[in-house]
Amino acid sequence: MLNQNQGIVRKVCHLYGRDEAGREDLYQEIVIQLWKAYGSFRGESKLSTWMYRIALNTAISDLRKQNRRVDLKFPEFIPREDADTKDEAKEEQLQQLYAAIQKLSEVEKAVVMLYLEDKSYEEMEEILGINNGNLRVKMNRIKEKLRTITKEEAYGT
Repeated sequence: MLNQNQGIVRKVCHLYGRDEAGREDLYQEIVIQLWKAYGSFRGESKLSTWMYRIALNTAISDLRKQNRRVDLKFPEFIPREDADTKDEAKEEQLQQLYAAIQKLSEVEKAVVMLYLEDKSYEEMEEILGINNGNLRVKMNRIKEKLRTITKEEAYGT
């Protein structure tokens, strides 16, 4: 189960872990929580969806316990093109987007992560526990918030 879906857990750890040691600690905690909760898996959703939900809940719970801000490292978990083929302007735009994403709340970052993973709205609903209408509203607000942040950064306000 874990070997087939290890990428899911690792991505959550990269999203919510402050540094390499923090990511590894979080990974271990998520594995423990998955082990404890496995008996309660009812098969009503895909195993990967259930694992995402456990991993996100564990990560957010861990953050709240430590009362610290999330240090999002999107460049580490988003596959990117080879450095030789990158366009500098495009790379700068990506960096601005990553910086803007770092300013989002925990839940907003989770929504963005799932969106970038090409998860359907239905899968996002299951993972995040947000109904379809609220998720779509939240997604639109996040997009607007990212536009505002990137404009502010571009104009130095």
